[in-house]
Amino acid sequence: MKKFPLIRFSVIAFTVASIFVVSCSNDEMAITPPPTITDLVVNDPNFSTLKAAVVKAGLADALATTNPLTVFAPDNAAFAASGITEAAIASLPVSTVDSILKYHVLSAFVTSTSVPVSDAVNPLLGVQLYASRNVNGVFVNGIKVKQADIEAKNGVVHVIEKVLFPIPTKNIVQIASADTSFSFLVAAVVRASLVPTLSGPGKFTVFAPTNNAFRAAGITDINAVPVATLQAVLKYHVIPTNVFASDLVNNTTAPTAQGGNIRITLPPAAVKIDGSTQPASNIVAVNIAATNGVIHVIDRVMLP
Repeated sequence: MKKFPLIRFSVIAFTVASIFVVSCSNDEMAITPPPTITDLVVNDPNFSTLKAAVVKAGLADALATTNPLTVFAPDNAAFAASGITEAAIASLPVSTVDSILKYHVLSAFVTSTSVPVSDAVNPLLGVQLYASRNVNGVFVNGIKVKQADIEAKNGVVHVIEKVLFPIPTKNIVQIASADTSFSFLVAAVVRASLVPTLSGPGKFTVFAPTNNAFRAAGITDINAVPVATLQAVLKYHVIPTNVFASDLVNNTTAPTAQGGNIRITLPPAAVKIDGSTQPASNIVAVNIAATNGVIHVIDRVMLP
């Protein structure tokens, strides 16, 4: 009989001790802060090249304290696929590395499900970045997000397959004007009075015929083509939103600036005016990013 109080005391002591231990464990879990974006980059060996860039640009503190942020983060494989090594980063001016990194960061919390179907977004650098979400996945400037929604204390990280580089510095008209293989196209745009539109702010997609594409269509003198005809034909080559190669889906249509639709076929990637009896125009080069959209090069002028 005398042993019962001792046993009872032992049970109580054990219970109290257990509660104390569990309480301490819970407290320790509760006070462990989630990692910042900088923590995620620094502590993951797959981000060692990105870490070198962040350190070079002096952005470690900003990526740890600024809230909220969304970072499209290239891992080591993405830097390698883009031909950028740690040695290359070390040789670049700080301002260049700073610009490249800020082109990958949004001052907002954007999960993968919040990425628009097709739209332009504004990263910290101030140059438009083009985001899209479709059956193929989530993309920025046509670069795929391969691991999404890694949450941090101050935002979210999406791992991408390549570095978003080079950063666009020219608008669509400036890019075309700098390439002699587009001299017919530039002359047509000037004659059709579309320079202000295609030079202005927007998120245009232009399917750009080369000089040979105009010749194949029998157009050798732009000045001989009526202005109204040029305007209609050129507007069939413009979609008033961003469409990168990753956004092309077989046997779908897209509305053009002219008002009609073009039909997309894959593979190979080709476009034609919907309902036209003309052969399809093959897309021979893709994803030439401009400050106001994207250019895809085609080998035939699209005609109704």
